[in-house]
Amino acid sequence: QVQLVESGGGLVQPGGSLRLSCTASGFSFRVYAMSWYRQAPGKERELVADIISTGETTYYIDSVKGRFTISRDNAKNTLYLQMNSLKPEDTAVYYCHAPSFRSWGQGIQVTVSS
Repeated sequence: QVQLVESGGGLVQPGGSLRLSCTASGFSFRVYAMSWYRQAPGKERELVADIISTGETTYYIDSVKGRFTISRDNAKNTLYLQMNSLKPEDTAVYYCHAPSFRSWGQGIQVTVSS
C-alpha cells in the first residue's frame, strides 16, 4: 500500500524559509518521479514542482522558480521541498504526490504571514 507522509510545515514570516519532507513507503521510491502540489483557499490544486527518479531533472512553476528547490534522497525514500523567500501568496496546503500511483499525502499547512 502506497503511503506518503508530509512534515515540516507551519507558520513563517514573509521572507522566511521552510523545508517540507515527504516520507514514502509501499513502493520502490527510487524508480518513480515525484511531485509537490499545493492548494490555496478557494483555489484549485496546482503543481508546484516535480522531479524524475534520479533527481537529475526538475520542473518548477514560474511563481516559485529561484525560490523553491525540489530534491530527493532515494536511500531514505524521502522527497523534499526547500522553500526560501516565502511570500504570503505561498500560503496553502502542500501535498506530496506519486503520479504513477495516483497517490497523495494527507497535506500539510504552510502559512506565510507577519
